[in-house]
This record gives sequence, structure tokens and C-alpha cells, in this order.
Amino acid sequence: MVNGRLAECQQTLDTILAANPRDTTALKLKADAFYLAGQDAGAEKSLLKAIAIEPRDPELRYSLGRIYYQESRAEAAAEQFHEVLKLNPASYKAYDNLGLCYQALRRDSEAAAAFLKALDLVHDAHREYEWPYANFASFLIDQGDYAKAFELAAEASARNPNSARNLYLTGKALVKLTKFDLSVRWLKRATEVDPDYPEAHYLLARVYGELGRTEERKLELQRFQQILAKKPQNHR
Repeated sequence: MVNGRLAECQQTLDTILAANPRDTTALKLKADAFYLAGQDAGAEKSLLKAIAIEPRDPELRYSLGRIYYQESRAEAAAEQFHEVLKLNPASYKAYDNLGLCYQALRRDSEAAAAFLKALDLVHDAHREYEWPYANFASFLIDQGDYAKAFELAAEASARNPNSARNLYLTGKALVKLTKFDLSVRWLKRATEVDPDYPEAHYLLARVYGELGRTEERKLELQRFQQILAKKPQNHR
């Protein structure tokens, strides 16, 4: 699976499951292989089989919730994350993803509450985990709270400075605050961390336009268009 040999991985797992159809570890791995291959229906089927065998495994329900969310089935995903929290009330990942579900459902107050709970759980105990900070920052940008979004995105970037998304969100919050000069550093760093991150190039082009840096704007727009032209349709 790590080497991208998904068909061979699935064949091996099928052999294991033929010998023991109740092997939930194999079913979970098969779901992962299906998911990476873009076969969400197969992934869902494997996880449902595993959950039927081991309904109190929070990781299985978390994985199923993630698939539902990726399929834009936010209600179904939220149900799974609630089940995870019944089994493990300290699951910060479940709270974070629940916030994303409520955001998709436009249940804004519930989204904010879920993100805040995730932040409480990761603030000291999981210093390595930045996702709730970045996700909440993105949510607050949409809500128009740009100053708070900047603080959260900057914290996400401090926790993981090698995430282009974290850096991009920090720069985006500064753009919304019309602090164009300050945003350049963050957006340029995002393009350095991931040269194929299109949003950072596009926003950087806009900033260069605001600053009157015409040639740099043109180069960033060209790079943005090149990335879009080669970007795969089903990217995971």
C-alpha cells in the first residue's frame, strides 16, 4: 500500500479474509486500499463489515465518518463522529471532524463549539496536532473574523511549519486584513513548501497586483495555470 501497489495489496488482503472473514484489521486495511484507489463504495462496504463485527471500535467509525465527509454526506459523517465520541469522549480528531461536518451543514454555532472542544483537547496534550487550528481558522475566515483566524492559522503554522495549507491560511487571513506586505512572506513560504499548491500561487498573484508588482503577479498566475493544467481529477 505504501508503494502504491493497491491492486496487489487488495489481492493479499482478500487471501487473508478468505481464511478469516472476521479479521477486522484486514477489513480496515482493505478499506484504506479502496479509499486510496478512489473506490469509496468498496471502502464503505469493508468498514461496514468490520463495524458489524466490532461495533465498539472507534477507529472503524472514525474512518467511515471520514469517507462520508469526503463524499459530502455530512449528516451521515456527523453521526459516525458522534458514535466515536460516545466510545471515546477525548477523541480530538472526532471533534475536529464534527466541526467540519457542521460547517458543511451551515450549523455554525455547533461547528464553532466542536472546533473549540478540539482545541481544548489538543492545546497542551497534543502539541504536534495542528488540524483543529487550521480548520477553525478557515471557518473563521468564512465568518469574517479575520484577526482570530490569523492567530489560529499562525499557531497551526508554528505546530507544523511544513504544511502549505497552514501557511496559506495565515497569509489569507492577513490579506483579508489588508496587510498585503505581511502576507507575502507567508504565501511565498507556502509555495516553497509545496510548489504545486495552487491556491497559494493564485492569492500571491492577487497580492502582487495590490502591491503593483506586475511582473511577479504575471509569473504567479502562470504558475497557477500550469498547476491546474496538470492536476489530476481524482487526487488523494
